[in-house]
Amino acid sequence: MSFVIFGDAFTFPEGSAATNRVYTYAKGFVEHGISVHIVCFRNDYLDKYNGEINGIKYYHPFGQTKRSKYFIVRRWQKFIKYFKTIKLLKEINKSDKVIAINSWTLLLFSELFAFFLAKYTRSNLISEHSEHPLRNYQSSCLRKIQGETKSYLGAKLCDGIFCISQYLIDFYKSKGVNSKRLLLVPSTVDPKRFSQTSKKPLPFPYIGYFGSLTFDRDNIDVLIKAFSLITNKHPEVHLVMGGFCSDDEKKKIENLITELKLSFKVDILKYLTREEIIKYIIHADILIMVRAPDLKSQASFPSKLTEYLATSKPVVTVKVGEISDYLINGVNSFIVEPGNGDALAEKLDYILTDYDTALQIGRKGQELTQTIFNYNFQARRMIDFINSL
Repeated sequence: MSFVIFGDAFTFPEGSAATNRVYTYAKGFVEHGISVHIVCFRNDYLDKYNGEINGIKYYHPFGQTKRSKYFIVRRWQKFIKYFKTIKLLKEINKSDKVIAINSWTLLLFSELFAFFLAKYTRSNLISEHSEHPLRNYQSSCLRKIQGETKSYLGAKLCDGIFCISQYLIDFYKSKGVNSKRLLLVPSTVDPKRFSQTSKKPLPFPYIGYFGSLTFDRDNIDVLIKAFSLITNKHPEVHLVMGGFCSDDEKKKIENLITELKLSFKVDILKYLTREEIIKYIIHADILIMVRAPDLKSQASFPSKLTEYLATSKPVVTVKVGEISDYLINGVNSFIVEPGNGDALAEKLDYILTDYDTALQIGRKGQELTQTIFNYNFQARRMIDFINSL
């Protein structure tokens, strides 16, 4: 039996939060004896577009290393990838029967193509929802109608839906989706990846933040300002941040750092691979997650938070979405209200002042990555769900 993860909402093997979730799904299925094939349906130009990592096979049907200067050629390449994908799925299904296709896409046409592939291989179509399906359709009434239409058709076309939060389970129930077709799959993590031993990448203690670097959704400005309030009391501690950042956002961050006179205390990492960033995560003295309480946060659950917990280090997080359904302040984590820089500074000061106690709380947080957030545990549930459809 084989399980296909298909879509254009992630990159592989390198990428962001979606890539990490795809990887944990794949590894979990492989460990339960099911072959996994990841079909990245994006139009990316890559030096290597097919390969295998830890027993997980991946493909990029677009299959181009450089962008053609001819418009007609580029259109042909995008068109022909559909036939390449059909041929690939035919070969996979022939050698190892496909039991399900897990669709990751924000595009209705790609969802329709995934539906066709599922029918072609006579397999179940499972749609992935790790974010609110209407998050990109809020700018106007017309956009909202487009979003509702896509959401409705996507739910009708698939046999089942993996939802990262109870919020999304309730959302699809309200749209008439039978609860038997819905499975709550919380944020998943492979804790072994965050227990490795490696040389510390920096010579000083540091608070680590690793994720998107934005002022709006991720409230990086609140984090930097909170850090400025404790830096005189803990002069040896740095703030290290790594993740995607646009040129405009980077300029705003640099200006704020300069304004607060933190140029020698705040380090912004350049682009790092998935494995390289893990070194910075596991060697951080404190790990922090900040985010604004918007529509996206209500429906999602940050994958970096479960990765932080896997390290057994003290984790500070804001109370958004369903985080408080899993984490308890002062028991297995440290929780503050979003946007409250003073409260965030107080938590950081408390941890640095009584670090031994904070470590004990961090170890309690790590226990969750052996159970509810564990990739292998959730893979078993997903397999049972697919077999029940």
